[in-house]
Amino acid sequence: MVLPVKKKETLFMTTKYTLINTKTDLEKITSDLKKEKFIAVDVEADSMYHFKEKVCLIQLATKKKHVVIDPLQIQDISSIKSLFSNSDIKKIFHGADFDVRSLYRDFNIKIKNLFDTQLACMFLGIRQTSLDAVLKKRFKVSLNKKYRKRDWSKRPLPEAMIEYAVNDTIYLIKLAEILEKELKEIDRISWVHEECKILSKVRPALLNSEPLFMKFKGAGKLNPKSLAVLEAVLRFRLSVAEKKDKPLFKIIGNNSLMKIVKEKPANLRRLEKTKALSQKQIEMYGDAIVRAVNNSLMLPAAKLPVYPLRKAPVLPPEVPLRAKAVNRWRDSKAKELGLEPSIICKKSIINLIAIQNPTYLTDLLKIKEMKKWQKKEFGRDIVAILKSL
Repeated sequence: MVLPVKKKETLFMTTKYTLINTKTDLEKITSDLKKEKFIAVDVEADSMYHFKEKVCLIQLATKKKHVVIDPLQIQDISSIKSLFSNSDIKKIFHGADFDVRSLYRDFNIKIKNLFDTQLACMFLGIRQTSLDAVLKKRFKVSLNKKYRKRDWSKRPLPEAMIEYAVNDTIYLIKLAEILEKELKEIDRISWVHEECKILSKVRPALLNSEPLFMKFKGAGKLNPKSLAVLEAVLRFRLSVAEKKDKPLFKIIGNNSLMKIVKEKPANLRRLEKTKALSQKQIEMYGDAIVRAVNNSLMLPAAKLPVYPLRKAPVLPPEVPLRAKAVNRWRDSKAKELGLEPSIICKKSIINLIAIQNPTYLTDLLKIKEMKKWQKKEFGRDIVAILKSL
């Protein structure tokens, strides 16, 4: 059913919202929202409380309506897909990367005509781009951060938490209109539109069979024995987290794991001396960790893992010179435009440009990693710099 409309003074305005928790009401509200030209979007998830995170709330806002969809109560939310895939409706996010990945992962939702207000801020040269910072500067309002780290999977949700979720979308449409106008005035709107189109197609990482240590910071510096220990304790942590339905960091933190890997405690006494774990953790996991360490140390040399370091290709000496010249230009241009240098061109792209050494504008077409707006706005400059060398 559709719960009664709530009214309450927030930190910055009166909030009215409709909570949708049945398939029938979702279909009805989706039909209504299809008439809109702009819809602000935000989601709440439970990554801090569960092994596999999931979307727990979807907040939608128009200029007059505020809707909160509860996907945990509705078994099938497929009716909303058409809203997100409708290219006539602009979907406005702030920091869309996580939301786009999550909506696709959980509901196979694909988004067309996305506009990210955080990206827009970055291309306007705004340094502090968090939603809270932007709203303070633009509208003199503050977001309530009280419920940011709460468990959004619990039901029923307190009214105050739902209102908190609604507040994140209240100003997005108005903000988007202001930012788009400013971007048009300095002729950067096409830059942001292209970036938003690319952002709308990001997807969650696929599961693969590679070792867990491949995604562990610092693993590349470890020797084979230490890598074997790391892989063993990572697999142990993963199995416990899945069994307890808790995020990995709530089982054992990464810093603690690295201490264990470096010390390689062969018994409980040595494990305690590492001070990597609390007494409670030692009681729960100590025996299993010591066993994992010992089993790893017993592996024959032929079975020890080796971190697959990528050898840098041998490049002609002129390539670094080209990269340095383009990098100098990039930094100067960023200062001139009031933007972060990485927005103009990332170093990885500069390296590709230096290797390809384009001598004509058409040569830039071969560098697929460059955006169209970068080629159009800065292609002539880049080619001229390389020719001058």
